[in-house]
Amino acid sequence: MENAMKLDEIDLRIMAELEKNGRMTNSFLAERVGLSPSPCLVRVGRLEQAGYITGYRARLNISAIGELVTVFTEITLHDRRMATISRFEQKLKTVEELCECARVSGDCDYILKFVTRSVAHYSETIMKIVDESALVDRYFSYFVVRSFDLGERAYIDHLDRARGG
Repeated sequence: MENAMKLDEIDLRIMAELEKNGRMTNSFLAERVGLSPSPCLVRVGRLEQAGYITGYRARLNISAIGELVTVFTEITLHDRRMATISRFEQKLKTVEELCECARVSGDCDYILKFVTRSVAHYSETIMKIVDESALVDRYFSYFVVRSFDLGERAYIDHLDRARGG
């Protein structure tokens, strides 16, 4: 983040509330965090400007769309040189079916989350990554057989409590 600023308890509460419901009005947000609307709007603007809030999205129920396949994939690269990592990550940016990507420590280098139309579609997608890039040593796929909604929660809520807020 370019313009890192010190976050206080109110900033964290603002982010937690917006994480739960990014469509709430500024007046409602201000009420939820104990501010008047004008200072609340200023704080939200500062959080956006500093890069803490990067956008607003709708949470979708993809199972309502149809029979889609969600797959988590562990990827291990042939080597961990910066050039290899950079080329691999550039390749990942071209994969539309890829929803999330994390570079991790441990037995693999990346954990990826895909949503595809079918098992065959996933197979085509992962083969493009493995075959075309020639950077992957091995991969393991975990097909989701059931997922469930944990309800409205803000990931940032527990961070404030952990630091004594």
